[in-house]
Amino acid sequence: MQPRISLVTLGVADLPRARRFYEQGLGWTPSPAGNENVAFYQLGGMALGLYGRAALADDAHLTDAGDPARFGGITLAHNLRSKEEVDALMAEAEQAGARILKPAQDVFWGGYSGYFADPDGHLWEIAWNPFFPLDEAGNLSLT
Repeated sequence: MQPRISLVTLGVADLPRARRFYEQGLGWTPSPAGNENVAFYQLGGMALGLYGRAALADDAHLTDAGDPARFGGITLAHNLRSKEEVDALMAEAEQAGARILKPAQDVFWGGYSGYFADPDGHLWEIAWNPFFPLDEAGNLSLT
């Protein structure tokens, strides 16, 4: 298996609400590959999918506990080029309806980050990491 993530799919309780959050709130453009049951967003060299929580659980042959307040063990990270960009994006997310879990702050590893939860409780870390610079396209390189 090559070390790559191609698609992250979030199981959401209310697809129209989730789409409003990502499209109108955060300004993301949906891919035409989506339909009334699923939405996709290009994220650099990978994609994010939004799909009904129960349908996603069923697709994986799991029982959906239906508790979005519970931590699911996944966080999504969005790195930026400066502390100021982190602060601006945290404010934008809160204005769009995100719940701020940890305000952006200097962190022990030498960067600056905060966390918010989208309307379905999915956790996003918004970070400036001086050790992982971004290229002009916003791609992170771990080398």
